[in-house]
Amino acid sequence: MPTTLLAGGSGLIGSRLAAMLREQGHSVRLLSRHAHGAGEYAWDPAKGVLDDAALEGVDYIINLAGAGIADRRWTASRKRELIESRVQSTRVLVQALQRSGLRPKAWVSASAIGFYGNSGEQIMQETDTPVDRSFMVHCCEQWENVVDEAAALGIRTVKLRIGVVLAKEGGALAEFVKPLRFGLGAYFGNGKAWYSWIHHDDVCRAFIWALDHPEVSGVWNAVAPHPVRNKALVQAIARAMRQPALIVPAPAFVMRLMFGEMSAVILNSNNISAEKIQQAGFQFQYPDLDGALQAIFKNE
Repeated sequence: MPTTLLAGGSGLIGSRLAAMLREQGHSVRLLSRHAHGAGEYAWDPAKGVLDDAALEGVDYIINLAGAGIADRRWTASRKRELIESRVQSTRVLVQALQRSGLRPKAWVSASAIGFYGNSGEQIMQETDTPVDRSFMVHCCEQWENVVDEAAALGIRTVKLRIGVVLAKEGGALAEFVKPLRFGLGAYFGNGKAWYSWIHHDDVCRAFIWALDHPEVSGVWNAVAPHPVRNKALVQAIARAMRQPALIVPAPAFVMRLMFGEMSAVILNSNNISAEKIQQAGFQFQYPDLDGALQAIFKNE
């Protein structure tokens, strides 16, 4: 039975991934600031604290830790927190490995398609460089760079640049659903921004796939193969909910007034390629948006 250490296991992706790993026969250890249950180990990345016992006998490490990008307005202090929560969590784990001399078979880290910047109509692949120098680019670059410290220890490392995760349990989809339940849907700006999305289960399956394939390393886009424009996404959600709705624009300037710099999360256009991961053999359970949404809303 492989043993997998999971950082960030209480979040939207982490909680589902932990369950799926157990279904696959993994023994899952969770790092937690408030460790109290079986299989939970204490850590505090901000203070550089980690219970070294968490690493003993570990085969794999998955790091999803990081403050929520869209949880609060991006003040200067919040932006520091967004970066430091990602960089510090990784560095604390690397330092623990350096102390112990332990070397897991693989380390798989979350990243985000924000790495590419506001890339508009351009189809972005893993080898493409960011198109701008915005905060999200800066955050993702620092996040990914620190993972290279694990690679420098001789550990196979994988970075998954995750798109917009569609899950009934929360995240972006929940925000689209709230007004739709009252018969009103909103798209942003002109609605033409590309959204590169991925079903909740598929992103978790991508992490497990990365663990299971020793030939997989480096950067991979974790997005479904068929991105959609923002307006089409809202319309598809309404269809899947079987909810008649008036779909109206939310002007970009209003979004910027409401959310400031953080409005980039919803206004940016990202048409991200899934070609590399597909050619390597990963098979999406939900490659098309309508099928993904039907699965999410099937019991409504």
